[in-house]
Amino acid sequence: MSQIRFGTCSWKYDSWKGLIYPESSTFNYLEEYSKYYNTVEVDQWFWSLFDEILLPQPNVVNDYASSVPDGFLFTIKVPNSITLTHYYKQEKKNPHFLSNELFDQFLSSIEPLLKKTGSLIFQFEYFNKQKISSINQFMDPFRKFFEGLPKDCPPLSVEIRNPNYISENWFRFLSSMNISHVFLEGYFMPPISDIYRKYKQHIRELSIIRLHGPERKGIEELSGGNWNQVYVNRDRELSIIAEIIKDLQERTSILFVNVNNHYEGSAPLTINRLKSLQGLKPSPDI
Repeated sequence: MSQIRFGTCSWKYDSWKGLIYPESSTFNYLEEYSKYYNTVEVDQWFWSLFDEILLPQPNVVNDYASSVPDGFLFTIKVPNSITLTHYYKQEKKNPHFLSNELFDQFLSSIEPLLKKTGSLIFQFEYFNKQKISSINQFMDPFRKFFEGLPKDCPPLSVEIRNPNYISENWFRFLSSMNISHVFLEGYFMPPISDIYRKYKQHIRELSIIRLHGPERKGIEELSGGNWNQVYVNRDRELSIIAEIIKDLQERTSILFVNVNNHYEGSAPLTINRLKSLQGLKPSPDI
């Protein structure tokens, strides 16, 4: 039976005071967070494709590594300077797309975290025909990129946002490289349940579920930036996902469930609702 790790997408939210953070003004957010959860998704280093490529700063990486206990695992988004084909809202091509050289630099920059990394997540945008004309045009360079990775690289996971890419061929492609598919709930992808039902036989050692919801704007208007309550109730979806989690326990050795505030309004409360459906004890005092 696999180890399940529930965590959130990012963690520094003042509106979580009273949920998982103390009301005091001075504390280490990640240290306090790690008293409740044993994993977190780091997405801040994803935003890196600018005129000058931004990579993690040593002082920040060292601070994160020292703020969590032994046994804590990060899932870390790979910088979008590696996963974007073009600069945002521009026709200018990204010369660093699937660059092994830049990826090696990224690995070097997060070296203190590598032993605490459960998976590196490659998040790819929706590819229109002008960017990537077919799934083969994506898979061929990605395989070449994969063949150039260091042997001691942490486990890899891939999130795509082209529904038509999801197929037997896609899952065989990932399996051939021992890479995990990220089950994304939201961003106009098919429900996780549909994909899981068709392709669960391909799931092996590691799996990641990411709960994001369909879009950001609506729930951001509802919350006003206060992520301390459920604004959009997703009882039906959560009950289905809870069943998938139970099934995944029998298929994987480790399962990460990463929850975003945008899914229901408060990632900590959504995690507790999921835990309750699993018959698990909720996080303390929430």
